Amino acid sequence: MNLLIVESPAKTRTLKKFLGKDYEIAATLGHIRDLPKKKLGVDIEDNFKPEYITISNKKKVISNLRKQSKKAKQVWLAMDPDREGEAIAWHTAKALQLGENYQRIVFHEITEQAVKKALKNPRKIDQDVVDAQQARRILDRVVGYKLSPLLWKKITKGLSAGRVQSVALKLIVDREKEIKDFIAQEYWSITATLSKNKQEANEFEALLSKENEKVIKKLDIKSKKQAEEIINNLKDAKYIIKDIDRTEVKKSPFPPFITSTLQQEMWKKFYWPAKMTMSIAQQLYEKGFITYHRSDSLNLSSQALQAAQEIILKDIGKDYYPGNPRRFKTSSKSAQEAHEAIRPTHPKEKPDNLKSKLDEKQIKLYTLIWKRFIACQMEPAVFDRVGVDIQAKKYTFRANGQTLKFDGFLKVYPVKFKEAQLPELNKEQEVELKKLAPEQHFTQPSGRYSEASLIKELEKNGVGRPSTYASIISVIQYRGYVNKNEAKKFYPEEIGILVGNLLSKHFPKIVDIKFTAKMEEDLDEIAQGKRKWVDVLQDFYKPFAENLEKKNKEITKHIEKTEEKCPKCGEVLVVRFSRFGKFYGCSKYPKCKFIKPLKTEVLDIKCPKCKKGDITEKRTKKGKVFYGCNQWPKCDFALWDKPTKEKCPKCDSLLVEKNKKIKCSNKDCDFSKTSQKNV
Repeated sequence: MNLLIVESPAKTRTLKKFLGKDYEIAATLGHIRDLPKKKLGVDIEDNFKPEYITISNKKKVISNLRKQSKKAKQVWLAMDPDREGEAIAWHTAKALQLGENYQRIVFHEITEQAVKKALKNPRKIDQDVVDAQQARRILDRVVGYKLSPLLWKKITKGLSAGRVQSVALKLIVDREKEIKDFIAQEYWSITATLSKNKQEANEFEALLSKENEKVIKKLDIKSKKQAEEIINNLKDAKYIIKDIDRTEVKKSPFPPFITSTLQQEMWKKFYWPAKMTMSIAQQLYEKGFITYHRSDSLNLSSQALQAAQEIILKDIGKDYYPGNPRRFKTSSKSAQEAHEAIRPTHPKEKPDNLKSKLDEKQIKLYTLIWKRFIACQMEPAVFDRVGVDIQAKKYTFRANGQTLKFDGFLKVYPVKFKEAQLPELNKEQEVELKKLAPEQHFTQPSGRYSEASLIKELEKNGVGRPSTYASIISVIQYRGYVNKNEAKKFYPEEIGILVGNLLSKHFPKIVDIKFTAKMEEDLDEIAQGKRKWVDVLQDFYKPFAENLEKKNKEITKHIEKTEEKCPKCGEVLVVRFSRFGKFYGCSKYPKCKFIKPLKTEVLDIKCPKCKKGDITEKRTKKGKVFYGCNQWPKCDFALWDKPTKEKCPKCDSLLVEKNKKIKCSNKDCDFSKTSQKNV
């Protein structure tokens, strides 16, 4: 009997379908050994020797696996094909005391062909890859266990400082400061509505682009006065077509998905958090429908390319296949080229044919992966673009038109684009001015990060790896450091700003993007056998420990004193922090444990439901802000969006502020207007 060990029970069910009676398949249910939870578990003095213990709920799993392995003629360790999988295989071999009596196999898709090929090409555990995972685990443990207590002493208990999560937090805190400090600049644009003749269908718009052949840049027209001067100068002007350029533009298909782009696209299309995307992708992988979902490689196998070609030629049309397979080059230095991009394992399994086998979320994700894979092997989309320059006295206006000539890959993987049809025009032709409209604008700060844009920023700067993006984003939200607004964009809570600013000021390397990216490169070099893991940890730890000792003495505790006295002992009350916001506490804590809620903001708005209470700012148990009646639980009126003092002119409900607009809180009412605060 062969014993094949994987991590997940879902994998065992898929593998049993084609491995037959000669194989018994068992699962570790994830990691079986780890560092202890309640202590550091790393002997820094003895070359960072880790103290691995059996995870408490895995003792029975290990016992059963030992019994099975003793009966087996061959043990196969078939964990995932990445660092985490290699480490689980190593821990399993140690826990089962296998010595060298095992074979390690890897496959990037759970198909009969891939698994049987792996069984013919076994190897031993790659110790360099294991050491890279150990180095990351120990590094994160040292940072967390050494730095977090400092945050407890200087800010409040229960906080944590992670090596990579702190970089993500800094990005969000820095962006918020940038938005807060931003000073909007006024600028104006001037648009001419022109017509080839008096028929409305021949009207088109052109934007003022030049004055005396000098390009007018975005901020060149700074005031209404300047705009009006230009309009006055254009009185009685003739509008003559000066130049026409026609070009054919090709838009190439997107590459197949890797982990980061899959997470970004699922957020953009469906607002799926990265954690949810990875969970559903894991299910699809374990069921055998997609290749391994933690990948930063754009490679595609010859068999997959052949399958895509057949589908395109047979089902879509020969005009949509470019004639040769399209291969994509991975930009990341650390990409594991032995992996493949995320694609369907059997491309001929079309999404519509799998609706009976997959649930709603699984089919949604599979459909996107399938379409992206097929589309990446299709012809580019082709657009006809027309640019027209119109001369009016010393000014030039520019009109642009675009029409789709050939849909190409967009037939399978549609994306938004604008089409603008210009009438047929000729050089030196005079066109009629219908309207000349000045428009006021204000510059806008960079937007807050969404899950998609934060992942993109981390990936661009080499921070984190495919397996870590989801956990980074989950941790900073769980800790209460950041939250999401109505537009699903991240903003830092006050506790997050405090932690972020303290780390930036006193531990700049921990939150420095370049330093963190360099550490990722060091881990890659360990995996490649170019560096020793102990050397990397020693290079990091010595300056870190020296700075930590210095800062423990130097940083004073963050305290906000109030003028109120503690009703229990008479000492001053101070503002304290928790994951769920601020509260009042006695300055003599822990001798005196008096606490009380912080006064909430009363908005001077009467509750429209009970007519007695006032609307106040409140927080959910997870720290999210909402607005409700202060007569709760007698009155349960509540809103997610901040109400204004105005009533809706249509239905008399409260108006709320949302996404830079004032809208009616009544979902059945469509009233909205631009917020004057944001104009």
